[in-house]
Amino acid sequence: MKRIITFFLLCFAAILQAQDIKVSTKDNDLKLAALPYYSYGKGLGITSADSLFQLNIRFRMQNRIGYIQNEDEDAAYDGQIRRLRLRFDGYVGDPKFLYVLQLSFAPGDVGEIQDGENINIIRDAAVIYRPNKHWSLIFGQTKIPGNRQRVNSSGALQLTDRSINNSRFNVDRDFGIQAYFLNEKKDQFSYNIKGAVTTGEGRNWTKSPDNGVAVTGKIELFPLGSFKKDGSNFEGDLAREDKPKVLLSASAHQNNWARRTQGETGNDLFEQRTMSSVFGDFMLKYNGWSGMATYMKRMAKNPVTVNPLDMTESNFVYVGEGMDYQLSYTFPTMYEIIGRYSFQNVNNDIKDLAPNTREYTLGLTKYIWEHAFKLQTEFTYDQLSFGDGSSKDNWYIRFQVEIGI
Repeated sequence: MKRIITFFLLCFAAILQAQDIKVSTKDNDLKLAALPYYSYGKGLGITSADSLFQLNIRFRMQNRIGYIQNEDEDAAYDGQIRRLRLRFDGYVGDPKFLYVLQLSFAPGDVGEIQDGENINIIRDAAVIYRPNKHWSLIFGQTKIPGNRQRVNSSGALQLTDRSINNSRFNVDRDFGIQAYFLNEKKDQFSYNIKGAVTTGEGRNWTKSPDNGVAVTGKIELFPLGSFKKDGSNFEGDLAREDKPKVLLSASAHQNNWARRTQGETGNDLFEQRTMSSVFGDFMLKYNGWSGMATYMKRMAKNPVTVNPLDMTESNFVYVGEGMDYQLSYTFPTMYEIIGRYSFQNVNNDIKDLAPNTREYTLGLTKYIWEHAFKLQTEFTYDQLSFGDGSSKDNWYIRFQVEIGI
């Protein structure tokens, strides 16, 4: 226990020490409003002399260390480069024709390399046609319009990672065509409409094609006008809204004849299944306060699939529902305290195969250069309830540094 307390105090001291570091900032020139990224700072930009080509280069990394205590298991330390990303974006020939490319190199991003599987270095590779400020048409591989926390960049999170419900129920990157109509206004009722038709197999899929596609639709409402600095695309009220700002959004997704346990992600199923998902989001920001609530649900008929060559082996669609509640306050000194509560209930069809979960998280973040350079400490406690009546209590403490341009 003494080692745990010492570890936490060292992490907390590192955040406090960061208050003496100051970095000047400017907004990014190139706004890719159709893409789910948090952009802060210019990165490294190159524009040709005839202005027919622009390239912007960015990188970011997340380094973390944690102490993990799972019930009935030995305590363990975990240190890793959680994310290491390199991103290029710009336009070719005309600013209406944009491109974005994002590569990942961290082991957790790439995943374990297996025989017959593709290496997952490519995260985004898309071409965008933006004829005016309202319309964007996207062709290629990138995030599809799911719930708010998933669409936000992982670099724009208040805590060290997304919620348990995002990891289980959300949709992910996919290859296909997307169309966005963006109509945000500063102090007036505003809305965005987004849609996508994609393969449904997830990123970097080159196995056998099929006749199933995924269809996604989303609407975002801003009853009191848009947020400062595109604040709906990052967590926490770092911009300190001087008037209350609200986001309400709903999205639906159907993945026909999906091959994987979570649609675009997960292990392979033994039989294809059609699955449907719904998402609802609420976000409120005002004077340093930020509150969020999210609902997620996935449905599928006969979610359990069995290996026809070995009836003892099975795999299943992760069906169920969950909610996240998140509240934070950002002090003028750019320290932030965050609390999150999540519950996740699995469907009765898989209650003997996966537990219900309750998760409680407290976090402290110091923003040095907004989300582009920050120090984060987090404590998380999980309660797992299994179908046979047993339960487990797990917890961890984590410290993370995020830096990028």
